[in-house]
Amino acid sequence: MTFGEQPAYLRVAGDLRKKIVDGSLPPHTRLPSQARIREEYGVSDTVALEARKVLMAEGLVEGRSGSGTYVRERPVPRRVSRSGYRPDSGATPFRQEQADVAARGTWESRSEQAEASGAIAERLSIPPGDRVMCTKYVFRDAGEAMMLSTSWEPLAVTGRTPVMLPEEGPLGGMGVVERMAAIDVIVDNVTEEVGARPGLAEELLALGGVPGHVVVVIQRTYFASGRPVETADIVVPADRYRVAYHLPVK
Repeated sequence: MTFGEQPAYLRVAGDLRKKIVDGSLPPHTRLPSQARIREEYGVSDTVALEARKVLMAEGLVEGRSGSGTYVRERPVPRRVSRSGYRPDSGATPFRQEQADVAARGTWESRSEQAEASGAIAERLSIPPGDRVMCTKYVFRDAGEAMMLSTSWEPLAVTGRTPVMLPEEGPLGGMGVVERMAAIDVIVDNVTEEVGARPGLAEELLALGGVPGHVVVVIQRTYFASGRPVETADIVVPADRYRVAYHLPVK
């Protein structure tokens, strides 16, 4: 293979991908068999198999037990809105982030005390093992799970206060900024780091994905005078949603 030349399996996968994208192989169509790929492209069984694996890893096709490999329905990506401002109404985080479809949004949550792992302790600038309130969310759009979130708040900040449980009490369901302000903790900065990785098995099970699907992960941390007061991992299926940021110009 000369410099710059693609391996055979990538060239085969690229041609099949083009046919899927342009509609020559529409959704629910059976992908050509390994023998057919071998004959059509003049490649070995190994190359044909590897090409099919590439398409499966990209989420373009799926295997059906005892039936073969089929082109997957390609969802039209919807938008997950992230905002650099907060409305005066003190909207919940989900209503803020899903401003375009807020009326359809619902969520489930569960909070429990836990010990901060090394990674979470570093993000919150607390000693490992310190107590935190861990809250796990499943957000839904018209009943479909579309986003997961796990947040951690130091109990040194919120413990024994009315906002210790994010979804209960007088400010239950409000945003971090509003809840912290109620205990005289003024949030003045937030950071978000965006990355992507293959979804964990439990994440894909909750989100309705298949093994190998990629998720967008947003690592968010709220600060008050430089002190982290909440950090969260937000997980969104990359094949169904795009993360859109609206940032104010100052």
